[in-house]
Amino acid sequence: MTGFKNFILRGNLVELAVAFIMAAAFAAVVTATVTLLMDLIGKVGGAKDFSSYDPGGVSVGAWITAVISFVILATVVYFFVVMPYTKAKERFFPSPQPGTPEDVKLLQEIRDLLATQQGKPASTDL
Repeated sequence: MTGFKNFILRGNLVELAVAFIMAAAFAAVVTATVTLLMDLIGKVGGAKDFSSYDPGGVSVGAWITAVISFVILATVVYFFVVMPYTKAKERFFPSPQPGTPEDVKLLQEIRDLLATQQGKPASTDL
């Protein structure tokens, strides 16, 4: 029973469950936004669904509808999810300042101590 409890309470599993629920809810918002924008395009272009468009007998209408939907979806996801997430992540979890990693500093200290024990001056490069 302890193994099952540890499995359920793992941070990744909970995060994954929350992400799945949020994705399902967000999918409804994106679908509604795509429908709204396709309706607006339909008002301007005269048809909200290009599926029946077939110049010269080639059915390209479904493809045109899918491409327009994809572009709208990608735009919505980028501007309403990716950009705010990136800005919030940098604001609340700023990336560390570039510098010498701790393990490299420790190795440099060891090198310098060994050099002084052997009577040699400590070098400045690694």
